[in-house]
Amino acid sequence: MKRENIILIARHFWVNAFRGKVVYPLMIIISLLLCFSAYSGWTYYEKQNEIRSNYQQKARESWESNPDKHPHRMAHFGTFAFRLKYPLSMFDSGIESFTGNAVFLEAHKQNSVNFSEASLSTGLLRFGELSMAMVLQTVFPLIIFFLGFSAVSADRENGTLKIILVQGAGWKEILIGKSLGLLALIVLCFIPVLLLMLYFLTGQEGRAATDVWIRFLCIGLIYALFFMILSLVTVSVSASSRKSKNALITLLGIWLFLVVLLPRSSQALGSYFYPSPSKVEFESLIEEETIQKGDSHNPDDPYFNSMKDSVLNAHQVSSVEDLPFNYGGFVMGIGEKNSSMIYRKHLDELMRNYERQNSLSKITALINPYMAVKNLSMALSGTDFASYVDFQHQAEKYRYELAQKMNELQMEHISPKKSEGSAGKSHVIGKENWSGIPDFQHHFFSFENALKNELLSLISLVLWCLTAVWGVTYLSHKAKSV
Repeated sequence: MKRENIILIARHFWVNAFRGKVVYPLMIIISLLLCFSAYSGWTYYEKQNEIRSNYQQKARESWESNPDKHPHRMAHFGTFAFRLKYPLSMFDSGIESFTGNAVFLEAHKQNSVNFSEASLSTGLLRFGELSMAMVLQTVFPLIIFFLGFSAVSADRENGTLKIILVQGAGWKEILIGKSLGLLALIVLCFIPVLLLMLYFLTGQEGRAATDVWIRFLCIGLIYALFFMILSLVTVSVSASSRKSKNALITLLGIWLFLVVLLPRSSQALGSYFYPSPSKVEFESLIEEETIQKGDSHNPDDPYFNSMKDSVLNAHQVSSVEDLPFNYGGFVMGIGEKNSSMIYRKHLDELMRNYERQNSLSKITALINPYMAVKNLSMALSGTDFASYVDFQHQAEKYRYELAQKMNELQMEHISPKKSEGSAGKSHVIGKENWSGIPDFQHHFFSFENALKNELLSLISLVLWCLTAVWGVTYLSHKAKSV
């Protein structure tokens, strides 16, 4: 196999592509789409983060502006946790529009994440948002197929293929050269995407900047690998088809199956085999189990009555008023611990069920490079399901620590003579205690965990690349010039 022949064939493919009048308007349309999606994506990212940071600050100001108050009342007053958008979400919006971005944090109750864009938008959002990732994942494959469907079959039809073979070029050189020429055309369209991302991402600082740039490089490599696979497949189909129209029909069928039918089918099957409970059912199960465990607000609850006897015996006193701490705060702390454990158990079970639903889509990545690159793209852009679940866990951890801190303040500063309730001016603590509690800070999902969650998709993409290369090699021994 001669490198000179490969370069010559690739260059010839490149020149022929630009001789046609269709390429220029096609590239203009694609460039406009990418520019618009990049600008709108970055504008939306900045606007949303500004709004969420502003409301997070207002929630903090509202918390700190409370007057002297009983700690348990402050625990019920609560605060908000807002999820910030990751910088690379401007490239791939993922599932963020459907997952919500804010949650109210209060004692004894775990609220769901609300205010998703889907809940505030029309049904058109179900068709997907225009993002750079969407253009690269769905439109670029069509362009590759359109530009390369006749790469070999047209030469067979007009008799040029025989001449090329007679002049000393081998089948492997022809297939690799055509694939490289096709890939070069796509890279020409892909480079502006990277330049636009570089322009918008410039200015990131600190440790987060390192994470962003690593993810950015990985995104570039993954999409380049994806386009190489599609180029090899396109040229292979063209070489296997006697007529160009047959190659085009085959490639369009592949696109329809991989991009539309298979992803939708896997999602539907996942929901069918692993149905998830409704929000009402989920909350009802938690409430029933919490009541069975014990109600910390009910003075006659058997569980807490039994616990009271144990506490009195341990401190060798006959009444809760004689304890060295406020018994009401102690009870609230135990109740919070019990309800949080029950909630985490049911939430983990629900998340495992969602993972089982998504597992079918992840498994299809082994036979579908589109799903592999889509999963990796969302994970690296910080807009996948794992990133959303991580925010939920962060918010719940903060809520639990906040509630328990209020219970500790009640135990320490509220007189033991006031064992229950929160009324009365004499049973309050100073408002300076509110500012001593740190505000909620959303930390982005780490790059290592994101890549670990999508290891199967990464392996799938590499296997597809090796399979495509093997297919070209195998076809070079079986292809015919007529």
